[in-house]
Amino acid sequence: MSGSNAKEIRVAGSGRILVAPLGTAAPADATAAWGAEWKDLGYTTTDGVKVTKKDKIDPIDTWQSVSPARFVYSDRDLTFKFQMLQLNEDTLPFFFGGGAVSPTAAGSGMFKYEMAAEPVYDERMLGIEFTDGTEVKYRLVVGRGQVTETDEIALVRTAPLKLGVTFTALAVEDKAPLVTFLMKDPAYAVA
Repeated sequence: MSGSNAKEIRVAGSGRILVAPLGTAAPADATAAWGAEWKDLGYTTTDGVKVTKKDKIDPIDTWQSVSPARFVYSDRDLTFKFQMLQLNEDTLPFFFGGGAVSPTAAGSGMFKYEMAAEPVYDERMLGIEFTDGTEVKYRLVVGRGQVTETDEIALVRTAPLKLGVTFTALAVEDKAPLVTFLMKDPAYAVA
């Protein structure tokens, strides 16, 4: 509905972030259950998720005009930035670029994670979900992407460790979306 309508203002009151291997089935809608392969990354900072879309548009200048004759899209970046607060077998490899946590000896209660000396591609799917009250739920599903930037980890006495990442969406295939939005929201009702 066009015009001013306070009922269409959304606040991402509570949410979660999930990851899955490439090719995992995404939920069909905003209320269907996430499959078992989707791993919830747990608590994040109150900053939530910052979504940034940047398109690079190059002008085509001509001799005959001081303003561009047209524009050409040369790049599109879609990123998701957030800080995880939990350290576990899902978050640590996600932050450091792949691999796995493994026990040092069966039943020892001791584990290790070894970060590879050479970077490897760690492409995954990303799911983001948030609710606003009891009637509104949004989901964003990225079919393919990778952590492209990490924040420094501060080891201090007065604050939790934060695993800050920037996840960048990658093209799945020609004409496939970078992200799919699934909404349960009366604001989109067709008149």
